[in-house]
Amino acid sequence: MMINWRATALIFPGQGSQEVGMGADLVATFPQASATFAQADEVLGFSLSDLCFSGPAETLNDTLNTQPALFVMGVALVCVLSEALGDTFQPACAAGHSLGELTALTAAGAMTFEDGLRLVRERGRLMHEASRRAPGAMAAVLGLDTEALTGICAEASAQTGRPLVIANDNCPGQVVISGDKPTLELVLPRIEGAGAKRVVPLAVSVASHSPLMESITADFARALAATPFSAPRLPVIGNVHAAPLESAEAIRAELGAQLTSTVRWTESVQAMRARGIETFVELGPKDVLSGLVKRIDRAAQRHTLNSAEAVQSFLSECGT
Repeated sequence: MMINWRATALIFPGQGSQEVGMGADLVATFPQASATFAQADEVLGFSLSDLCFSGPAETLNDTLNTQPALFVMGVALVCVLSEALGDTFQPACAAGHSLGELTALTAAGAMTFEDGLRLVRERGRLMHEASRRAPGAMAAVLGLDTEALTGICAEASAQTGRPLVIANDNCPGQVVISGDKPTLELVLPRIEGAGAKRVVPLAVSVASHSPLMESITADFARALAATPFSAPRLPVIGNVHAAPLESAEAIRAELGAQLTSTVRWTESVQAMRARGIETFVELGPKDVLSGLVKRIDRAAQRHTLNSAEAVQSFLSECGT
């Protein structure tokens, strides 16, 4: 197998892909991964490595820690590929789901690893604080189209005076709603009555990508203003508009708006396909995004690099 990097996108997952043990085999196998995790520990002032490798799960699953953990593993995988493939490693574009968008921007050279890690840690801290101020809820809805679900959420929000919105348009037939917990509980029977195949409440208290995040937008805007950005070396498709982010100003606007906006993942994948992307390489602990890509466009090729074994197999197929 020879990867056509000019038709290949790197994709990076968001929260939900973390698991205890993530990255341990990478660090044991690849010096570049070991160096990345060690640098993260130094920047953060505590052993994120130990938390990723050994848990406990409850601490790793706290958004304060989940976000930097996923970010570091994604960047570590990029460093491994870059070292192994050299000048041939020239992906055509990148994208990330929610938190993964910051990993994609770092992979594309829009910010340094150290600056990106500090920004991700602050994003996680602020989202943790927002959930403390106004606890929320999220649920995945399977088998109901976005338009119908948007209407149901709007009606419920009008009834309670509290927000409930589409947080993630993940793929055809899978949408995540987010917002006020009582309002979400109110709509569950309505969603099922409208023909949803299944509704799965998520084990979170952070109502990501909803108006409940508005309380932290000013603080996060200050963090964004203090972070040096540059134009990315390759196009990064943003969550908010499903379009390329081409300047520091566009990146700051995107990341600020993303906190309260829908993750338009279906449209993002379609936009990459329209740009000629044939292959998607997911860099993270699981294979969540690869599964979504398959449901969006079965003709797209997919590779999931979530372990040292998977990376070694991929590199072997690439001829290294």
